[in-house]
Amino acid sequence: MTLLLLWVLILPFNKASEPQCVLQNVFKPGFMTAGDFVIGGIFPLHYNQERSDLNYTYKPGQMQCNGFNPRAFRWALSMRLAIEEINNSSELLPNHTLGYKIFDSCTYPLTAQRAALAVLNGPGEADRPMCSGASPMLAIIGESGSAESIVVSRVLNPFRIPMISYFSSCACLSDRRVFPTFFRVIPSDAYQVKAIAKLLIHFNWTWIGVVRGNHEYGRSALQDLLKELEGTGVCVAYQEMIPFLYSSQRTVEIIQVMNSSSARVVVAFTGEGELSLFLRDYMRLNVTGIQWIASEAWVTAAVFTGSKYYPFLGGTIGFGIRQGNIPRLREYLATVNPERYSTNPLVLELWETLYGCSPFPSSSSSELPLCTGLETINIEHSAYLNTSSTRITYNVYKGVYAIAHSLHNLISCHPESGPFSNSTCADITKVFPWQLQHYLQEVSFTVSGELVSFDTKGDSIPSYDLINWQKGRDGNIELVKVGMFDGAQEVGKELVINDMALTWPGDHTEVPVSICSDSCAPGFRKAVLRGEPLCCFDCVPCDSGKISNQTDSIDCMACPEDYWSNIKGTTCIPKVVEYLSHDAMGMTLTVISVVGACVTLAVFAVFLYHRNTPIVRINNSELSFFILLSLTLCFLCALIFIGEPTSWSCMLRHTAFSITFSLCISCILGKTLVVLAAFTATRPGNSVMKWLRPVQQRIIIFSCTLVQMIICTAWLIASPPFPYRNTQYQRSKIILDCSVGSDLAFWVVLGYIGLLACVCFVLAFLARKLPGNFNEAKYITFSMLIFCAVWLAFVPAYVSSPGKFTSAVEIFAILASSFGLLLCLFAPKCYIILLKPERNTKQHLMGKEKE
Repeated sequence: MTLLLLWVLILPFNKASEPQCVLQNVFKPGFMTAGDFVIGGIFPLHYNQERSDLNYTYKPGQMQCNGFNPRAFRWALSMRLAIEEINNSSELLPNHTLGYKIFDSCTYPLTAQRAALAVLNGPGEADRPMCSGASPMLAIIGESGSAESIVVSRVLNPFRIPMISYFSSCACLSDRRVFPTFFRVIPSDAYQVKAIAKLLIHFNWTWIGVVRGNHEYGRSALQDLLKELEGTGVCVAYQEMIPFLYSSQRTVEIIQVMNSSSARVVVAFTGEGELSLFLRDYMRLNVTGIQWIASEAWVTAAVFTGSKYYPFLGGTIGFGIRQGNIPRLREYLATVNPERYSTNPLVLELWETLYGCSPFPSSSSSELPLCTGLETINIEHSAYLNTSSTRITYNVYKGVYAIAHSLHNLISCHPESGPFSNSTCADITKVFPWQLQHYLQEVSFTVSGELVSFDTKGDSIPSYDLINWQKGRDGNIELVKVGMFDGAQEVGKELVINDMALTWPGDHTEVPVSICSDSCAPGFRKAVLRGEPLCCFDCVPCDSGKISNQTDSIDCMACPEDYWSNIKGTTCIPKVVEYLSHDAMGMTLTVISVVGACVTLAVFAVFLYHRNTPIVRINNSELSFFILLSLTLCFLCALIFIGEPTSWSCMLRHTAFSITFSLCISCILGKTLVVLAAFTATRPGNSVMKWLRPVQQRIIIFSCTLVQMIICTAWLIASPPFPYRNTQYQRSKIILDCSVGSDLAFWVVLGYIGLLACVCFVLAFLARKLPGNFNEAKYITFSMLIFCAVWLAFVPAYVSSPGKFTSAVEIFAILASSFGLLLCLFAPKCYIILLKPERNTKQHLMGKEKE
């Protein structure tokens, strides 16, 4: 296959102007047949080429294409088969035939461009009608590589010639502003990267590497993948590029990066040609344990199915083009032989590649043995006749039928109802390519049970088969379908995988792990490491009051106000409701309170029984009984502080406590005044006692108590105490307590009690040295001292006590002060009444008994 350097002159072209001619070239076609409508085909029939020295000082020599590709040759033959079927059909394009020209691109953009020019002009066709009228070439089937398709499409754009690609998947080709005549029957990479992203998420591969080729396909696919992975939690550990001019040294560097990285999953956007060279060094370095994710460009490549590849590529998964059925394809391929096409060099090269021999002595420059007809096909090229799962071949087949159906719709146009200006139809004797493109854009047909159509960008319905490379019976690699991706399905249902049918690298049964950091268990959250990708993180326990109930939570959720986190931080549980209940502490205080009340009543009974004795009578028995009754109430009011606070209990506990203590201190104040007046009444002319008779005493007690009652009433009316749920002091608990409502009223109440106590203390202190063996002022002084000390200590303890201890501290102050009053005032009297009755005489008490 020879090529000469072409100079191309392309002038502006539009519907109203005459199309311009592409200058002559001498690019020889592989196959060509005349017809009423002619279409072209461009296929990578060779892997590479030998470039001539283009120094522009002399005419360049011939360019030789090397490395025959039987797979691409099968694609070209499928185009011929489809055209022959259409020409023999009585329903599709009746009374019309399709012609074709098939050229070789040598898997290189420059030669693909020359092939496109050859398709347009043909060898030695400088005077073809294209130079003066409509192009005889209406559409092109091609190309395979995206880089080649970009070049070819740009060549065809000025002539408005539509091009249907069977294997170019670069998303960049969907830009209608740059490639207005480009169509394809293969899904765009925009859908392939979506499928790959969903595959990575499905298997929780969050730490991956990417290897790509140095071309537009690799660059575009990588950019689309990175964009698709945003916000998914999948990170790219490294991005490596296989150089365009293959370098073994650079390849070794890439392999070292792959082998040293913790990312064990590698996505490869590359063609089979460049990957075959890469794998040569990969296998030489004996690198295993990598989970390859193959792009559709090489996932079905037969060149890698040999047994030598299995230890390194076994378990590879990737999305391949949906397979389809082409009737009679295998029989048709079997008819191609050197005897039938003795002058076609491509068929001769096919024979040399498949059988390793030359069908004719002069058919090849290489010294190959002559064929005998009994040769067996080389294993690595057996896929030429393997038509059990046609994919790219089927795409070529669909592309030809898309053109045929579009032409059929074009010639079936009814006059005065056409799609062009003034409702005209195309002239079938002079069809322009842009007219065919109009019908191609709207075509919809069914072939082999599959619906074929194009969207506004020229893309087909996105659908892939998920392929897994598994070990066959003879040790070779078999391509097994284990799932599919259908872009037409609703979100979340596009990807279907049969996990049980998968084989993993090294024949392992478990899914490979490829993560940068281990997953954070529930109860922990991710903490991103500085300078590292989002997939590399530490696991930090959730703060108290927050939980995470999912693996790899980004943040911890705060529990509702009435809930708190459990110890593991995985769920919210109701907060512990704390109040001074009838637990151990509550029961202890209850018992002490009841015991205190019982002791007080017992003292009351003793005094009542001995009410006629001197010690009871001399100490004003009426006031003593009042004091004992009020002390009993003081002991009992402590019980109101125990139990769950309610509106009534909160109002009652503070008012009852303040009023009972005011009554008690008022009685003691009255007794102090009586004692002080009794001992001063003996002075001549002193008439104090007439102001402290029983009636006046009751008035003093009532008045002092009434003041406290008025304060409490105002408190209850203005801002009464109320129950509240304290969630701030200790956030893991709900503390049920009584708010005092008005802090001022609370401290005024306590202050008033303190004022009465201080007055008692001062008066008793003044009367402490009065004569007599039983000076009650002395005991009142001690009782008031204890009372004041208890309540002075209560203030800081009350303010600083947490939770239920606030109520406990107040109960303790009530009980301590009550016991202090009871013991100081009545213990000495009970001692004399019960144990020393001989001292219970007036003479003894007055200190006048005889020696």
